[in-house]
Amino acid sequence: MSVKKHNEQQKVCISPEKLKEDVDFAYSKLKETHPNLYWYITKETLDFKFDSLKQTIQEPLTPLQFYFKLQPVIAEIREGHLSLRIPSKRISKKEIKTLEGKKGMFSRFEYYVKNDRLYIIENKDSIQNIKPGTEILSIDTVPVSEYIKRYKKLISSDGFNTTFQPYFLKDVFFNYYVAEKGYEDRATLETLYHGEKRTYELTRESKSDEDLKKDQENKKRTQEKKVNDYVAFSNSYNRNFKFLDQDSTIAYIQVKSFSGVFSSKFYKETFRKIKKADAKYLIIDIRNNYGGSLEEINNLYSYLSSEPYTLIKPSQVISKSSPLKTNYFRKSGFLQYAFKTLMYPAFFFGQTFSTYKKDGKFYYKTRADKVSKPKNDVFKGKVFVLINGSSFSASSILTSKLKNDKKAVLVGEETGGANDGTVAGFYSFQTLPNSKIDLPIGVLLVQPNITFTDTQKGVVPDVKVSETMEDILEKKDPQLDWIINEIEKEKRP
Repeated sequence: MSVKKHNEQQKVCISPEKLKEDVDFAYSKLKETHPNLYWYITKETLDFKFDSLKQTIQEPLTPLQFYFKLQPVIAEIREGHLSLRIPSKRISKKEIKTLEGKKGMFSRFEYYVKNDRLYIIENKDSIQNIKPGTEILSIDTVPVSEYIKRYKKLISSDGFNTTFQPYFLKDVFFNYYVAEKGYEDRATLETLYHGEKRTYELTRESKSDEDLKKDQENKKRTQEKKVNDYVAFSNSYNRNFKFLDQDSTIAYIQVKSFSGVFSSKFYKETFRKIKKADAKYLIIDIRNNYGGSLEEINNLYSYLSSEPYTLIKPSQVISKSSPLKTNYFRKSGFLQYAFKTLMYPAFFFGQTFSTYKKDGKFYYKTRADKVSKPKNDVFKGKVFVLINGSSFSASSILTSKLKNDKKAVLVGEETGGANDGTVAGFYSFQTLPNSKIDLPIGVLLVQPNITFTDTQKGVVPDVKVSETMEDILEKKDPQLDWIINEIEKEKRP
């Protein structure tokens, strides 16, 4: 019944007066909760943008239509973690079960975005033999460029970063598309490959018995899957470790997300192996890592610093009560509500005593703003870190700290997250009263313990090496190759 009620609400047009109330509500909650709202935009400019938005709302709109008006203004704040949740149709348990028995339609490809154009760079199941490098011109006769121009307005990185948007857009393009169109069973793609146009009919195929059996196997959590953080959707590990040469002098760690899951054990085992092998070089690959756990990057840093360090500065909040505005009872069923009610005193006092005032400002205590000691198996060789435009949030905190402390050589592209910090930590989940669109607002101003650059951009690599679509198609890695070549030069007598 809740699914039915939600979906009926998505079709209802809301009056201009009610939508304007939602605009005011959103802005008031941002001013009330966000600890650094005017970091990249002046108050006068943001006031003007919200007022101008209200002027354009002259007729009733559905929640989705309203989202496409309000989110571009939210994106102008230029805070990458801050975004409305796109309102979309919900599906019932029965529909979910049906979808689980079918293969994805768009998710079986990997994509690349450049200059308002969308390319397929990997065809995992050789669907209709569509070649990697194929450009998708239109979907059901609608030009892809129209979708990209509309979706680009919804995305912002931290500050005036120039690299984040195409990486993020390729990952979320079909999230937006499905939110607009729903879970369809077929789509017509018009494509272009080497000057030749072709049309393909994609369908949502049923999974074979072998596919369903493999799904069940992938759900089993072995010790290896736990420690390396197995991701069933992509059939890959979140964390990977190996030596890149026969004499084990070059260690390589890839982390696709700082999920925190079993991470302590992974780093403990990995750095023990690196020390035992007496490796002289370490490459940490955090390209395409959107961030995650502060605790994990603090733990990782403890294997990279030979002396005590402090990872981040004290995290600022807008008021003493900010940590209590996290909607503790949000989306709780009856039993969950009853349990949370019993636990609320512990939550209340925990959050209250974690907040303190200093020099007229309020701060929230975290482990990462305390002095940390190096681990016994700390790496003492030369460290290289691979970064790109989708190295975001915790990835940027880690790399800006490493660069500031001269602990590593950064290779690749400017990160998608800001050099001088971000607003995240945990969220105050707000729901706009009339359109019922969710607005999660970051509560903590998290900044690395560095000398700030005030560039309002991402972490700039020490060595800039770009990766093209041709490199990806030809299975080349110019960024990693640069490091390997540099190491080979250093090893020569």
